[in-house]
Amino acid sequence: MSAPLCIEATVAADGWAAALGEDPETLAERVVRAAAAGEAAAGDVSVLFADDAAVRALNRQWRGKDQPTNVLSFPAPEGFGALGDIALALETVAAEAQAQGKSAAQHATHLLAHGFLHLVGYDHEADDEAERMEARERTILAALGLPDPYAAAP
Repeated sequence: MSAPLCIEATVAADGWAAALGEDPETLAERVVRAAAAGEAAAGDVSVLFADDAAVRALNRQWRGKDQPTNVLSFPAPEGFGALGDIALALETVAAEAQAQGKSAAQHATHLLAHGFLHLVGYDHEADDEAERMEARERTILAALGLPDPYAAAP
């Protein structure tokens, strides 16, 4: 029998609750559980609500890219008992949300779902993989009452 899904969220940057309009831990729990509902996923998921500087440091250390990014996912090694870690960058998420004409909460929800899917093996390097991952993201977000994140803006 596999371990249950355990979600732990850490808020390491001021401003997340204000940007989201809700408790970040509550958002992480709701989104990760919704994303996991359609997957054979069990184990620990750690979500870090960080700032751009922290995500930039992680991106530089683990991906060799010296810049912040909206979300990073770090799948755990097989047999580790965990699914992995997700990190979100506050300033990047807020700026992208504003540029896309959506709330930071809506964008963070999409990024959490996207990050979780990476933890369970989805990818978007090839076109067919991207289509499969985007379809799954649409399903998760629809279940959470959110619109298609890939639809053209009105």
